[in-house]
Amino acid sequence: MITIVSGLPRSGTSMMMKMLAAGGIPALIDDLRAADIDNPNGYFEFEAVKSTAEDSTWLNQADGRVVKMVYKLLYDLPSDREYTVVFMQRALKEVIASQNAMLARRGEKIATAEETHTLVGTFAAEVGTCKKWLRTKTNFNVIYMNYNRILAEPPDEIHRLNQFFNDKLNEQEMLSVIDPQLYRKRA
Repeated sequence: MITIVSGLPRSGTSMMMKMLAAGGIPALIDDLRAADIDNPNGYFEFEAVKSTAEDSTWLNQADGRVVKMVYKLLYDLPSDREYTVVFMQRALKEVIASQNAMLARRGEKIATAEETHTLVGTFAAEVGTCKKWLRTKTNFNVIYMNYNRILAEPPDEIHRLNQFFNDKLNEQEMLSVIDPQLYRKRA
């Protein structure tokens, strides 16, 4: 079984990767993208996932592990395997605010208020389409976790996640890695 943490960028996927690794699922990461001010605990990425459509052989390394994958890349996964997906959700205005903060620190263009409004609609539609698609896939077992609720009610949400994993995770270790101080962009 391959566990995938997915969702929009800036939706709490790195936090969830760290939680699952602490809970007992080894992470498949390459550390090519170093921790920085935007993700002080690291990005928990594996570069090969970005090329899954062209080369999915990296999946041979993923059995029994957790790997992070942006939601749009889920469509590229071969159908001959089974996947457990932890799909992260977050208030869309917070996602965009977090992306804007990251882009501003890099000196890149940020979304205007009008563009933010458009992006909220675009992201909502794309995530909705992905959820519908996931419901049609018998080889995907999906749980939806909300970043905002995890930070508001960590023990309850971690327990719910652990139940999804048949009580195989260490809830106390998972709880210990949540850092509310990193919740910097609130809607």
